[in-house]
Amino acid sequence: MKAIVVMDPAAGTAGMTLAERPDPETARLASLDGANYGDVVVEVRASGFTGDELEWPSTWVDRLGRDRTPSIPGHEVAGVVTSLSYGTAGLSVGQRVFGLTDWTRDGTLAQYVVAEARNLAPLPGDVDFTVGASVAMTGLTAWQGLFEHGHLSVGQSVLVHGAAGAVGSMAAQLAREAGAYVIGTGRGAHRQSALDFGVHEFVDLDDDTLEDVGGVDFVFDVFGGDIGARSARLVRGGGTFVTVTGPPEVRPPDGLAVDFVVVSDRAQLGEIARRVQEGRLRTHIGQVANLDDAVAAFNPAQKVDGKTIIRMQ
Repeated sequence: MKAIVVMDPAAGTAGMTLAERPDPETARLASLDGANYGDVVVEVRASGFTGDELEWPSTWVDRLGRDRTPSIPGHEVAGVVTSLSYGTAGLSVGQRVFGLTDWTRDGTLAQYVVAEARNLAPLPGDVDFTVGASVAMTGLTAWQGLFEHGHLSVGQSVLVHGAAGAVGSMAAQLAREAGAYVIGTGRGAHRQSALDFGVHEFVDLDDDTLEDVGGVDFVFDVFGGDIGARSARLVRGGGTFVTVTGPPEVRPPDGLAVDFVVVSDRAQLGEIARRVQEGRLRTHIGQVANLDDAVAAFNPAQKVDGKTIIRMQ
């Protein structure tokens, strides 16, 4: 099968190459001998990629710390199940699915991927594969940050950083639907996009003063650094600061700080798919490229707003 592989952690996306890799051993997978309990093979129809995953140790070593290069990156998938291992539940051969794959195994920038069935959910027939791949990680990250870790409630004020970006736009839409007052941030050029994604107010981080926002009940941080630290100080007493950038350097004076790593969850994926299907949740796809052009797509001459999705031919 064709796949994008990486060999050198220092090379970044410039070190990506298109290569031939062995197909998943479907016959072995479907037998008791050597099968990983609960795995499925998915024919990938669309794949997403998170830019910093080439910095994750799990991209380069397996769960036992052994080198696993050449490694296939990408962990956001939409496709069709082609084979089941022993013990698989809830999915069937030929079913459309989407979700996240294991961080420490070969990923989704390939024509086929092996994944744990529990990490995948049915993808409705009227939701395009590119959309499914684009909302798997972004939607789950927003959902878990807001509701599972942040316990967002109706009437709260929420500061969402990067509100026109892939994750921030998901958080803005979900927070507004949940009854929150949403203040989005980003560059001035992204103001209209953020407003289109549902923010009530927009803060231009280049020209406006973040602190003029005043106190908020909740911060959803995707930037970290100085912006994250300044935002933590805006959280009112009893409020919550949630970040995806690692342990925060500054915590709210009288509130809760949470950093987390997204995990796949079939029930939450189902909630996300239902909202997409009903037109209540829109994804932000910047460009769609095929696998042969994936290396160039991830190394663009100019910055691309939104998520890059690789669609298999």
